Amino acid sequence: MKLGIHPVSRPVVFRDRASDTAFLTRSTAPSAKTIEWEDGATYPLIDVEVSSASHPFYTGTARVVDSAGRVERFERRYGRKASTS
Repeated sequence: MKLGIHPVSRPVVFRDRASDTAFLTRSTAPSAKTIEWEDGATYPLIDVEVSSASHPFYTGTARVVDSAGRVERFERRYGRKASTS
């Protein structure tokens, strides 16, 4: 194994935004945010949308994703074109 070419693995906290749970694990992912963990130490923080705590495959429950209002939001943002019929 070549020295000096591998990224440094360090403890990192991953926080699931959907279920508001956090996991302390090792990672090479960079992060500018930090969080104080239960042991009193400060670790880099990476927010994720889905983890094993919120994914329907792992939890066995379906989660409703907000899809209402997408068309209205698109029309507000880009305007509705008049029909040419």
